[in-house]
Amino acid sequence: MQEYDHKAIEARWQEHWDTNRSFSVTEDPSKEKYYLLEMFPYPSGRIHMGHVRNYTIGDALARFKMMKGYNVLHPIGWDSFGMPAENAAIQHKSHPAKWTFENIDTMRTQLKRLGLSYDWSREVATCKPDYYKWNQWCFLKFHERGLVYRKNSTVNWCESCQTVLANEQVIDDRCWRCDNVVIKKEQEGWFFKITEYADRLLEGCRELEGGWPEQVLAMQSNWIGKSFGAEVDFAVKGAKETIRIFTTRPDTLWGATFMVLAPEHPLTKKLSRGTEQEQAVDDFIKKVQSQDTIARTAEGGDKLGVFTGAYAMNPVNGESIPVWSANFVLMDYGTGAIMSVPAHDQRDFEFAQKYDLNIRVVIEPPDGTRDPDHLKEAFTEEGPMIQSGGFDGLVGEEARLKVCEYLKTKGIGERTINYRLRDWGVSRQRYWGTPVPMVFCDACGTVPVPYDQLPVELPLDAQLGERGQSPLKTLDSFINTTCPKCNGAAKRETDTLDTFICSSWYFDRYTSPQADDAPFQKKAVDYWMPVDQYIGGIEHAILHLLYSRFFHHVFRDLGLVQSNEPFSHLLTQGMVIKDGAKMSKSKGNVVDPDRIIERYGADTARLFILFAAPPVKDLEWSDQGVEGCSRFLKRVWRLFAELSDSVQGVEPGNGGDALPDELKELRRQTHVTIKRVTEDVEKRMQFNTAIAATMEFINHLYTFKDWWNAQKNASPEHKAVLRQAVESLILVLSPFAPHIAEEMASRLKFSKATHECAWPVFEAQHMQADEMTIVVQVNGKVRQKLSVPSEIADDDLKQQCLGDERVREWLNGKEPRKVIVVPKKLVNIVV
Repeated sequence: MQEYDHKAIEARWQEHWDTNRSFSVTEDPSKEKYYLLEMFPYPSGRIHMGHVRNYTIGDALARFKMMKGYNVLHPIGWDSFGMPAENAAIQHKSHPAKWTFENIDTMRTQLKRLGLSYDWSREVATCKPDYYKWNQWCFLKFHERGLVYRKNSTVNWCESCQTVLANEQVIDDRCWRCDNVVIKKEQEGWFFKITEYADRLLEGCRELEGGWPEQVLAMQSNWIGKSFGAEVDFAVKGAKETIRIFTTRPDTLWGATFMVLAPEHPLTKKLSRGTEQEQAVDDFIKKVQSQDTIARTAEGGDKLGVFTGAYAMNPVNGESIPVWSANFVLMDYGTGAIMSVPAHDQRDFEFAQKYDLNIRVVIEPPDGTRDPDHLKEAFTEEGPMIQSGGFDGLVGEEARLKVCEYLKTKGIGERTINYRLRDWGVSRQRYWGTPVPMVFCDACGTVPVPYDQLPVELPLDAQLGERGQSPLKTLDSFINTTCPKCNGAAKRETDTLDTFICSSWYFDRYTSPQADDAPFQKKAVDYWMPVDQYIGGIEHAILHLLYSRFFHHVFRDLGLVQSNEPFSHLLTQGMVIKDGAKMSKSKGNVVDPDRIIERYGADTARLFILFAAPPVKDLEWSDQGVEGCSRFLKRVWRLFAELSDSVQGVEPGNGGDALPDELKELRRQTHVTIKRVTEDVEKRMQFNTAIAATMEFINHLYTFKDWWNAQKNASPEHKAVLRQAVESLILVLSPFAPHIAEEMASRLKFSKATHECAWPVFEAQHMQADEMTIVVQVNGKVRQKLSVPSEIADDDLKQQCLGDERVREWLNGKEPRKVIVVPKKLVNIVV
């Protein structure tokens, strides 16, 4: 056989798989399905090692499941609308469509070079009308169910570029395009009522326990943020306005010594008008508008505030308390206003100390401290109510319930539930996205586009404005239309939809991507869904995964799907690290996958990615590790070259009981390897240890080879055992390094492709060694190692150890007090 030529071998099998559509599947009720999905990529230009890791993990599992007899759906597509393509097009003075489709072609070629087992007949691109038509269809269905509405909201606005920016486009409070300061601005847009599904999304987190990482479920639960408490009204002195707050601690109401409004709260400016604080409030609002939301609320961050000039009345004690505005209060949580109880909230405590505001203790700490001057920090735990009128002495939940009853009786508040989750703003003032299927008519108002007029196509002949502005607002051929209700003149909505909508249901589209009368066929989606294993980065733990679950729940209510959740199991793979940092162009530590594939081959790249670390851990890139995997595959090839003639045309088998010891040990190693690889992949998804087991098997085969080559006339039974070992090696290696495995299988004239072969089965009776090594300890210290029959009884083992000459020397004539046997491992003699 010639030397291992990875280029020729990989090109041959990739062409074979492509030409024969080897991984295309259809629904088959007679087989158990397995839907394996990796998060689909942005067509950003070229694949990177993060892609390679994500897709190689998925492919290894997909191939394994195929061999285990499952009907495996393993599709791929392109998340091709949105900001990345638009940004790149502006940078390269190109059109987003041209840029996107060129990148798709490039990345498709790169992915095929990895030998991934995708069903390419199901490929989708979300920027194509045959896909985004169904984004619009979903929007209209959601609208019919009352889940869509318009309202004003605060957005990032660049005055220089005259455009709204996504959070990712705001870098250090400045516009990524022109570097001008970004401000907050009120703007009308479309929203999905995801809050209506808050409880169901929380309940679903409990259903997903055991299938999803605990960290992800905790992140989603915290993002939804369900909390029980009370809403309370604080009247503003000398005005008609009332400030409504939400608190989870109504038992601390008597300790509220000031109010705080979000800078964006409509009362912040209003209450300052006509007071000496008017200019200070305006300056403060302008300053906070340029602050990042995360920085504003970060623990330990600088807490900034301004007095509005107004006072409110504490409704439970009639005390006049000042109304402030502060950067750490946000409009999108609760009511955008809080009562501040500095003795019992650390953030309020720090703010009160900074601005010399009053502090009152109303929950008694264990040390009985009532003097606020003695507090070094806020007391936030449970305790008896004090200085709280007739409620003194009440504790915890009982105290809160009694206070809520009082609030309701007095008409100043009531018990309620609050959520951190806010409705999903889906409007984008960008060009490269799904047009919102609504029109504005002077006579009829806002009117949905009829279903039979979908898709509302994005005009591809439009060019982005000089500073990246969307051309849709100035494109008469797009804007001017006819009202579906009265046939009068109307204007199209020029906003496009958030690209998270594209990724919130793409997994459903994969089940029947050619469907042209519905987003997907119910028969197909009911067969394939839910996704059995979803794989992707933890950076998508909240938004993408939460939005996908929301869509799935709405689809279930619409009768489109029958499963409760879209993804049964989730794996969040670790990052690829080089030189101590995540690979990125900005850090200059990127490794080009094409270079690795060209020099070493796709199988080497795949093997290294899977072997270097468990899937959930970060992977440290190592050039030496890549070279090591390349050397391993060459060793496999050389070993196959030496042994293949001996097993050509031989049927595999376990042989009889009268085998030479070398063949018995080969048979044992074969079954042990199958067991280890099977359980590492199936039970633990630990590809690194599965590959390590395969490497150990290769080492044994190299040792065995020398003995085998010395044999003159091997019997058919002997050849059968070797054939079984070689076949098993090929099959257990195939999910990780499919090209070389397929080549070896072809040369041994397998009747099927490796992914169509049954996964080898280990047999317990062939895994027992005839002899085993037992460690002998005296008083816990190793003094001898003995080879004994593997099935030796404990009593016989004790006697053999006690009778060993070297052990007797260490006993020095003393009688053992105890002999402890750890089966198949050690004997400890205590004297």
